[in-house]
Amino acid sequence: MFGFINIELIDIIDISMVALLIYQVYKLMRGTAALNIFTGILVFYFIWLIVRALNMELLSAILGQVIGVGVIALIVLFQQEIRRFLLKLGTSYLDSRNKLKIINRLLGTKSERASLILLDEVTNACRRMSQNRTGALIVLAKSSTLEFVIETGDRIDALINRRLIENIFFKNSPLHDGAIVIGKDKIIAARCTLPISENPNIPASYGMRHRAAVGISEATDADVIVVSEENGEISFISNGEIKKINSINELRLAIENSYINSSDSNERKS
Repeated sequence: MFGFINIELIDIIDISMVALLIYQVYKLMRGTAALNIFTGILVFYFIWLIVRALNMELLSAILGQVIGVGVIALIVLFQQEIRRFLLKLGTSYLDSRNKLKIINRLLGTKSERASLILLDEVTNACRRMSQNRTGALIVLAKSSTLEFVIETGDRIDALINRRLIENIFFKNSPLHDGAIVIGKDKIIAARCTLPISENPNIPASYGMRHRAAVGISEATDADVIVVSEENGEISFISNGEIKKINSINELRLAIENSYINSSDSNERKS
């Protein structure tokens, strides 16, 4: 019945890869203004096709000139999304030590395992900072390399300690403005600058700390803990989603489920 259609294995692979690419692009633009812009571009393109089909030469020529510089316009309009896509693509194949994951697996290199010290020290520091209404932004690095974030701050490479975390975020501390990055069971850096999310669906009640936390969780697989300076509320951000934390035990469980289980999984794969 369908003998006139010649579909080979390479065609199936080709279609699957295109579908995957479209899905990844949609995930990047979902919930952002870029999705509306992309929809507008598609509408504009279909209008141009209709105009050409109706032989409206003048309008077709004008729209054709716009379409002709469309690639450059797309790069300008979607530079943030393109950067985020390339960043995710790169960090998918690099671990937190800037080494290729596939090489680590072939050589049997083991990833560091997050210990119970992280749970105790970080959660207790968050509890104290929440009680004192001390603003905090804590990034928990997983498999993605965060060198582009670490380079914006000051390297510390100190053991995780609740008093050190509290001192860093003390309002008169020179390191309090920005985020700390925790990875490899250490506080790697402080006073780091995070990319700000452009997601318009983030509630207006959340400030720049939450937008920065969502931004880094969208660009990488890192998890982020935010302590609000205004009301002491604790939030856990993962994959661009903000979860309000109602107790320290809930925070501990969120870290254990997302951060530590991910580290254990990466170690088993290695």
